[in-house]
Amino acid sequence: MLECSRCSRYFNSLAALYQHERNSPNHHLCEECDKDFTSWHGLKEHFVQSRAHDYCQHCDSHFDDSVELENHYQAAHGYCAKCRKIFQNALGLHEHYRQSELHHYCASCKRLFLSASNLTSHLNSSLHRPKDVMCPGRGCGLGFVSRSALLLHLESGNCSSGADRQTINRHVRQYDTQNIITNPARLLTGGVATDEITYVATARSWNGSAYECYLCHGGYRSLAALNQHLASPRHQSKIYVCPLNVCRQPFPTLSGLCQHIESERCGVSKFKVVQNTMDDLMGKMRRLTAS
Repeated sequence: MLECSRCSRYFNSLAALYQHERNSPNHHLCEECDKDFTSWHGLKEHFVQSRAHDYCQHCDSHFDDSVELENHYQAAHGYCAKCRKIFQNALGLHEHYRQSELHHYCASCKRLFLSASNLTSHLNSSLHRPKDVMCPGRGCGLGFVSRSALLLHLESGNCSSGADRQTINRHVRQYDTQNIITNPARLLTGGVATDEITYVATARSWNGSAYECYLCHGGYRSLAALNQHLASPRHQSKIYVCPLNVCRQPFPTLSGLCQHIESERCGVSKFKVVQNTMDDLMGKMRRLTAS
């Protein structure tokens, strides 16, 4: 006779004992692992914890392998691949992203970002910030989300005031006499000489497959595209510099430096002298472009 000690019952054959264990509410079998649990909860925990099972506890479903299970998590549940955590639904995943310091997450847009700086740029974009930095250019009236965006507009030469990158550079050189944000070694000396070097490409830039920039050797599909590249700040002297001694990152444009300051990447924005310099420059810029 074979005994089931859990149920205090006896059976004439092994087959009868197995049938009893499969049908009895006192037994919860994992036939694959040949294990018997006293409760459904115990069996479920075994499915969850054992590497022998690819099991979704939310759906009480088994899958052929880990890849199939992960695909199921992503399709049917809230799954954080970075933390390898599964949530009942998208709301649970949203709350996890919102509260976790491991994730760079915009809760209102429900978007993940790869880095803190990317998230900061997103939060500083027009999606989240009003365009309340108004262009002072006569007849313009456009609004921007930040000073750097306004400066980029002015440097582009598209403002009705007629301002462009050379105008901005001359203006800054005139007023930043203590070289707080400019690098004196990069500034041309004497008179009112321009800080811009003009590069122009001709048809001779064609190398057989593209129009090639003779400075960086980048290839472009058209001569116009190459000349647009040459007219950009890419190859201009980096006359601006972050004033923080431990940073000193150079920039070819004031808008680039301003964007660096706004990003708070190196902490230079906390210094009063930098704040005052930028405030003073922007104030004078308004008088320059409004005239």
